[in-house]
Amino acid sequence: MAIKNRYDFVMLFDVENGNPNGDPDAGNAPRIDAETGYGFVTDVCLKRKIRNYVELINDSEICYEEGMGYNILIKPDKALNTKFTEAYIKEGLELKQKGKKPDDVKKAREYMCRNYYDVRAFGAVMSTGDDPCGIVRGPVQINFARSLSPINIQDVTITRQARTTEDRQTTGETEMGRKSVIPYALYKSEGYISAALAEKTGLSDNDIEILWDAIQNMFEHDHSAARGKMCMRKLYIFKHSNILGRCPSHILFDKIKVNLNNENFPPRNFEDYTITVDKNMPEDIELLER
Repeated sequence: MAIKNRYDFVMLFDVENGNPNGDPDAGNAPRIDAETGYGFVTDVCLKRKIRNYVELINDSEICYEEGMGYNILIKPDKALNTKFTEAYIKEGLELKQKGKKPDDVKKAREYMCRNYYDVRAFGAVMSTGDDPCGIVRGPVQINFARSLSPINIQDVTITRQARTTEDRQTTGETEMGRKSVIPYALYKSEGYISAALAEKTGLSDNDIEILWDAIQNMFEHDHSAARGKMCMRKLYIFKHSNILGRCPSHILFDKIKVNLNNENFPPRNFEDYTITVDKNMPEDIELLER
């Protein structure tokens, strides 16, 4: 059964001596707003980590709900059109038929929503190939994360003993490399869950619990030397009492204030910030902290 409550949420996470989200247009250096100096992390990056966590627990045979699929559509295992064709095969629909029947596309779309967690949650454009499954608007949307202070990107030169070619091997010289890291940054991102759209995709209360679990743990299973130390510090959830919601999201987001304790020194750890939460909620809004 689809959820009956709208949600808004705020995530606070930090990075220490790492690169949270490289920019391919800048030599994979951390993403930064050139005008303000504030860093940012894309929604695509955050959703990728959520997808990876859901796939991880699914592969570990942790079963959350009987008969509900927790496969992931957006991953590099097969071509997307191949997965769309599989939906037609499973539903017994005619393949590669010109002028698809709307009912066939609807059945294929419903199959994708039932079997793929990220389609139920984030939506997907599945209108390509000979066996299209239509378009799904995702009930879960996440904004870009933005650092709460300007970031300082440091290029660290490193050496490696292993050479890449035989010619370089004969010289016996080490090779030089570079890592771009942020000494410390605290990021904030907001998200939204539409119960009205969830009715169309079948996003359930159980799916929402998995989402909160994934947000809390998505950095714990994503550690690497490049990303440094990343941690989800706080997750604030605003639960509305009905499907359409009882309050505009920006009013709820403004209830979370994060201030730097000393403006004269750059932040270097989470304790350099003070978080203030206004717990005087509007009517029929419940604040949950994780």
